[in-house]
Parts: sequence; structure tokens; C-alpha cells
Amino acid sequence: MSRARRYTPRGRTVREAAEGAEDNRARENGARDREAARRERNRTAQQDEADDLAARRRREAAARSRERRQRETGVITEPRKPEPEPKRAPARSEPLRRTGTVRPTPTRRTGPINPPRRGGPRGTVRTTGPIEVRPLASLPRIGNPRRRLRMAAAFVMILLLISGARLVQLQVTDSAAYAAEALNQRLTTEPLPAERGAILDRNGNRLAYSVEANYIAVDPAMVKGEPAEVAASLTELLGRRASDLEAIIAAKETAQGEPIRFAYLQRGVDLAIGDKIREMENPGLIIGEDERRVVPGHDLAANVIGFTGGEGDGLGGLEAAYDDWLSGEDGEVSYERSQQSGLPIPGAFYREEEAVPGNDLQLTLDDKLQFQVQNILEETVKEHDAEFGSALVMEVGSGEMLAMASTPTYDAANPFKVDDPEVYRDYATQATVDPGSIHKAIVFAAALEEGCIEPDGTMALEQTITKGGQVYRDGYEHGDAVLSLAGIIAQSSNVGTIELADCIGPEKLYEYQLAFGLGQPTGVGIEGEASGILQEPQNWSGTSPGSVPIGHEGTATIMQMAALYGAIANDGVYVQPTLIDQKVEADGTVVEQPEPATHRVVSQQTAEDLQYLLQAPIAAETGTGRNAQLENYHLAGKTGTGGLVVDGEYAPGNVTSFVGFAPAEDPQYVVAVSVYVPGGGGGGSTTGEAFKEINEFALGYFGVRPATEPAPEFDVWG
Repeated sequence: MSRARRYTPRGRTVREAAEGAEDNRARENGARDREAARRERNRTAQQDEADDLAARRRREAAARSRERRQRETGVITEPRKPEPEPKRAPARSEPLRRTGTVRPTPTRRTGPINPPRRGGPRGTVRTTGPIEVRPLASLPRIGNPRRRLRMAAAFVMILLLISGARLVQLQVTDSAAYAAEALNQRLTTEPLPAERGAILDRNGNRLAYSVEANYIAVDPAMVKGEPAEVAASLTELLGRRASDLEAIIAAKETAQGEPIRFAYLQRGVDLAIGDKIREMENPGLIIGEDERRVVPGHDLAANVIGFTGGEGDGLGGLEAAYDDWLSGEDGEVSYERSQQSGLPIPGAFYREEEAVPGNDLQLTLDDKLQFQVQNILEETVKEHDAEFGSALVMEVGSGEMLAMASTPTYDAANPFKVDDPEVYRDYATQATVDPGSIHKAIVFAAALEEGCIEPDGTMALEQTITKGGQVYRDGYEHGDAVLSLAGIIAQSSNVGTIELADCIGPEKLYEYQLAFGLGQPTGVGIEGEASGILQEPQNWSGTSPGSVPIGHEGTATIMQMAALYGAIANDGVYVQPTLIDQKVEADGTVVEQPEPATHRVVSQQTAEDLQYLLQAPIAAETGTGRNAQLENYHLAGKTGTGGLVVDGEYAPGNVTSFVGFAPAEDPQYVVAVSVYVPGGGGGGSTTGEAFKEINEFALGYFGVRPATEPAPEFDVWG
């Protein structure tokens, strides 16, 4: 009532109005205090409820864990009694209002305020006490954060260890290898070709030598532009097909997978061509110092000298036989060069191994005599339509070859432009033929040495003789006649020679053949020299006693026959032929040469008698070599007509020969000429003129005095 009156204007006084305002402020303050207290209680209650919920969830989790263990182990344990609910302090009563009444305290709910767990009826509260053990569904194992952290830490440590090990490997173990590989990418190694030694004649004139040139090579990894375009720009300068150059330029790896950093495109090019290629400014093209073989005489003694290949190695003749002596040892230079310009990097790695130059080879050949002999031979071959031929001049006593000519020949300065590789052959040492009648000198020497006939002796001869069912006939028609030994030699009597061989016997004849150097190479110095075929007596057939003495059923080279006549001219002493005068080292030191191998074949008297008798074929009226007579000199020699065996059969035509020496009274030089004429011909008629011309030039060139006595006269008939 009193509060109601305060809000009634009826009966109010001024003081009551003032007191009413103060009372209103007090009420408002009290209301704020009560609201704050209420909010605090609500917060406390919510916190308690949250704590209760957390505790309940822990108990439920523990119960589920026990149930899981029981299922796994099969043992049921008594559930733990739930702990009693903690006693809570009674809630504070609300402060008294001004009216003196006490606000009733609401009853606190002990159950959870949140909805119950799944499986129980909504709104029920779980009571304390033993927990019923019921099988539950399999639940995933609760993750262990510590284990995950340990695994993550271990993984990170492994990564760190691997990274550290790799860094150690790169910086310590493999650092040298990677540095070397990086260097190799910048490093270029180029050869320094050794200067090849010169081949000189006996007077020091150069027959073959090397001059400064360039080689053109390629580094495929640094070539700018397409390989086809680069090859097209080089084909005219290098004289090679563009397809061949393109294959080399495009090949960046070997068959084994190794990178190619250097490959030759052409060697021995002129310096002017090297300058033109250098102006292209292509870093992939390498222009280096090289040499080029020069043969000033071109075809002069080409079959003897031989030639070199693109790599500078000897491929034929003396160039091949003495390649190790002439070639020297190549050097090399290694340097770093820019990947952009291809130029050397200043101050970078540089290493050079100097090349060791080759040595010189001085021959016994005389270039002027060689030129003349070669011309005479070529004219003879052309005049008689011969297929091939050879001509030699050898010094008596020393065995030195002064001239060795072969035809057909080739240009040794440009050796690969040939139509037939047969032109490379040296016919004097590599062509074997039936020697024919020039072989008869062995029978005459053996007959004199064995006493079968005296130098002035005679023999009664028939026109023919039969051996093994084969009839052998003399070329000169004389019927039944008595011939002197000079007449037998002059007319090249087959019948007389066979009868003298019968006196000697096969075994003795074979011994003399060996002693005169048949059946084995002479060792003159040409690579691939043939040995010929020499039949042993036990291998003779029924016709051999007739064929072998007159130069058939066996083969020989014209070089072997020249050495044979050289032994007769040298008073019966055989001297091994040689082409090498001396070897000269790069510094000019002359290497001592061994003396040529020699051995005596017949006595000096026998040799002198035969030197005289061998003038008969040229001086006698019935001699086979009369067209070889020389006005101011006396010549000695023997003609021969043999056969050429091709694929096991005799080829058409004849091999005609003339071998002898001059001057006859004091032999100085042996001359041998041999040509193969498919159309046939005799030794004297085909090669006699060439034999005379070569002797005439050689004797005059070397200043041999002409004969002061007339030529001897021979009594051919006994």
C-alpha cells in the first residue's frame, strides 16, 4: 500500500515527492545489483554444468575402454563404482527486498542439461553404479599425437641426413669429377701432326716431302647452323661431297654414346682454303696446323716411292715400307675455349705436347737417270702395244738401284684419281713371269763351274730334243751342227742348254738357282715384293728337265734376274740389291747402314769367262740381241721370251726381256728391261732398242769412258 501510494499523486506533498525520487534511485541501484548477481549465478551454473558434462564423458570413455579390453581378453572385471557427486554449496539467497520478504531459492538440477547420449531415451539421466558389459561396435583406435610427432620428426631428420650426405658428396667426394666434367665441356684437344720426313734421291733432291698446310675439323656440339647448310658451304672448298661432310658434322656421339668433340673433315688443305673457312666464323669449325705431301716429280718413280693416305700414313711403296721411320710422333694441344666464339680463353688451362718430326730417307735412285729410263720404257710399251713393263739400272758391286721404272704408273701427288689400282704395282718387284732364256745364264755359269764345258768348247747339236714327250726346238734353224759355247749363248739354243743341264743334274742346278737368288725376295726395300716360284727337283715333272733349264715351269721377277746378272758382272759375287742409300734423322744425324748381304756363287774365272761370252748375243752375226749394239761401248747381255700366267693359265702373247751389263770388259751397271706384249714378240726385237738406249744414256751420264778396242769376234760354229 505504501508503495502504491507513492505512485499516486493523490495526497502527495513536496517532501514526499523528493523522498519518492530518492527512493526511486535506490530501487534502481538495487535492481542493477540484483541483475549482476543473477548473471554471476548463471555463469557459475553453466560452468558447473560444463564440468559435470566433461566428467561424465571421461567416465563413459573409461567404461568403453574396459568393455573393449574385456572383449579382447575375454575377462570381465567389476566396474568401478562411480564417485559420489561432489557436494555443492547451497546457493546464496537473494538479498531481501525493502518489503522484508525473502525470494525463494530455485532447486538446482543435478542432471545434465544437455540431451542424453544416443541409445537412451531423451530426457533420462544415467545413474551411478556397476556398468553393464555389452559388446560394442569396433571403434577406430584413438590417435596418438606423440607418435605422429615422433614420426614426423624422424622423417624430417632423414631428409636432412640425405640432403647433407648429398651435399658432402657434391662438395667433397664428387667435386673433382664435376669440376673435370665442366672443364671437359670447355676443353678442346687438337692434334699437332708431326712433320713427315722427306724422301730424297742419291744427290739430295727431294722426291717427296711435306709442306705446311691446314686441317679442317669439326666440333659437332659447337656448330652454328644446320649440318646440311654447313656441309653445303664447305663442299667446294674441301672437294668432298656434301653428304659425306654432313654425316660427320651431324654425328655428335660415337656408337658407344661418348660425345664427339673433334673429327677431321679434311687434312692437308692449302693455307688459302683454311683462311676462307676461318672467315666463316663458325665456332664449330676448327682450323689447325697440318702438312701436305708434295711429290714434285708427280709420276717420277711413283711406283717405287708410293703415296700416303688422308691421315698421313704410308699406303704404298717406300712410304709404306718405311712408314715408322718417316712418320715421326704426333703431339697434341689442349686448351679451354669459349662456347660462344670458339676462341681460346686467355689465362685458362693450356697444355701442349710438341710433335717429334719424322726422319728423312735418302735413296740410291738418281732422279735424272730415273726420268730418262722411265721415258724410254714408256715409249717401248707404247710402240709395241705392251700391257705393262719395267726397266732397271743397278750399280755393279754395291747393288744400289740407280733407276726403277714401271708402267703403267700414276701421279703420286694425286694418288687416288686412278681408274685401275693395278697402276700402283711396281712391276719390277711384284710381277712374276716365266723368265725364259734370260734364265739360261745360270745353266751356262753352272756348266762352266762344274766343268761340263770349257769357255771355248763345242757341242754337236740337233735341231730338236725331247723330254717327257715334249719336243723342244731351237729358234735358229741350224740342222744338225756343231756349235761353240759362244754360239749356244748367241743363238740362245734350247737344245744346247738342255744338254748342259743334263750334265749338271737337277740337284746341282737347283743349288745354283738358289745361290743366284731365285725363289726368294731380294729385299730391295719395296713392300710386297714377290718371291717367285722355284720348283725343287723332287717336284719336277717329266717335262721339267727340258722346261726348267730354259726358264719355264717357274717364275721370277725382273729384279731377281737383274741381281743374277749383277753377280756375274761382279766377278761371281752375289750382292743384295738395295734402294736405301742412308737414313738421316730429324737433327741431321746420318744412321750407319749395314753392308749389303753378299755371297760367292761362282769363281772369278767362271764369271770373267761368262762376261766375255755374254757379248756374243749382241756382237755375233747370229746373235739374238744384235739390235742392242752400241757404237762406242761393248755391251753384254741375254734376251729372253717367257710367258705370263693369269688365273693358272698362260695368257696370250709373251713377256720379252733383255738383261745385261756394261761395259762388258769392266762391268759398272746392270740394265734390265721387261715388257708383256699380248700380241707376241721376241726379246731382242722388242726390248733390244730400249736396252741399248738406257745403257747409252747411263754410261754417258756417269762419265764412263768409251771402249778403245773393237768388239770381239765370236766363232759360233765349232
